[in-house]
Amino acid sequence: MISDHSTVPHPSGEGTFQANLLTPASAVLELRHVSCAYETGRPAVQEISFAAREGEILCLLGPSGCGKTTILRAIAGFEPVRSGQLFLSGQLVSSPDVMTPTESRHVGMVFQEYALFPHLRVQDNIAFGLHRLARSERASRVQEMLRLTGLEGFERRYPHELSGGQQQRVALARALVQNPVVLLLDEPFSNLDPDMAGRMRQEVHELLRRTKTTTVLVTHDHDEAFAMADRIAVLNQGRLEQLDTPEMMYHMPATPFVADFVGQADFIPGTVSQGMVQTELGEFPDTIECKDGTAVVVMIRPDDIHLVPTEGARSRVLSRQFHGSENLYTVCLPSGQIVHSSQGSTSVYQTGTTVELRVLATHTVLFRREKSAG
Repeated sequence: MISDHSTVPHPSGEGTFQANLLTPASAVLELRHVSCAYETGRPAVQEISFAAREGEILCLLGPSGCGKTTILRAIAGFEPVRSGQLFLSGQLVSSPDVMTPTESRHVGMVFQEYALFPHLRVQDNIAFGLHRLARSERASRVQEMLRLTGLEGFERRYPHELSGGQQQRVALARALVQNPVVLLLDEPFSNLDPDMAGRMRQEVHELLRRTKTTTVLVTHDHDEAFAMADRIAVLNQGRLEQLDTPEMMYHMPATPFVADFVGQADFIPGTVSQGMVQTELGEFPDTIECKDGTAVVVMIRPDDIHLVPTEGARSRVLSRQFHGSENLYTVCLPSGQIVHSSQGSTSVYQTGTTVELRVLATHTVLFRREKSAG
C-alpha cells in the first residue's frame, strides 16, 4: 500500500536518506558503499555509507536481522567486507583486498553479555588489555576508569558479586581504558530491567560525553536511540533507510518504514488537488508537489491528534491504553480507518465515546501510495 521510495525534503539541505559523507581526514569512522554477506548471493548488508565524527554517538537502529550487528562486526574486524571500503582515523582497514586484524584497529567493544572474566577481580578485568604498559601506568589508568565509572571500592570484587549495572560499568571501563578510536556497543542495555536500563543509559551517555569517545551503538529500541544518539542510522533488510538526528528522524522520516519504526504512526489516504491533499481528516499541504489526482498518504503521530467528545460525531473511541503520563486512544473514523491519539492522563474517555478529531500537526509528511497489485 505504501511506497518505500517516497521522499521527504530535508530542511537542512543534506538530502533525504543520509547525510553527506565526510572525508576520511575529517571522520573518525567512515563506511563507503560497504556490503557484507554470510553466504554468496545473500548479502547481510548492502551498499552502506555513513561517517562518524570525533566524539559523536551514532546509533544503528533497526529490527532483528536488519544487519546492524553485522556492520558492528565489520567495524571491529570480525566480519569481512565483500565490497566497499571501511576507514578508521583515515586509514583503510577493510575492503575486499584489505583486512586489518582486530587487535590493530584500536576499537573497544562492549558485548550484550558483557563477556567479563569470571575468575578475575574488577580491577584485573579492566586491566586485562594493558599488559604491555608499565605497572605504574597500568595502575593509574585502571584507577582513573574506576573513578569515571563509579566503581571505586569495587575493585577487588568478582563479577558474580556485582549487579547487572555494575557489571556493565566494568565492561565499559575495560573498553575505555584502551583509549579506543571508536567504541562499539552491541545492545548494551538489553539485559537490564527497564528502570536500571534507563539509569544506565543516562550514566553511559554522560561518561561518553566526558571522555569525548566516538561511539557506535546498536539497538532495536527507538527510545534508547533517541536518548543516546547524536545521529541515528535506521536499517531495514540490510539497507540504510535514513541517517539523521533523532528530532528529524521522528518529525521528518524519509520513508514509511522509518516513520513507523521510530514511533507510532498512522497513514491517512488522500488525493492531491490544486496543491492540497484531501483526506478524511481534512486538507493538508502537498509538500512533495504531486500532480492533481496523485494518491498519497499523510503520516500523523498520535500527539498530532486531539480528541473532542461530541454528541452525534461519527468517529468513536475503540479502546484506551493508560501509559502513566498519557492515555493512548484507538479511534475508528467513519470510513473504518483506524487512528491513534495521545491525550493527557486526566483526559479519560470511555469506549464508544463519539469524538471530533482536530489535527494539530505543525508539519505534514507525505508519501506516495503504491498501486494495489491486481
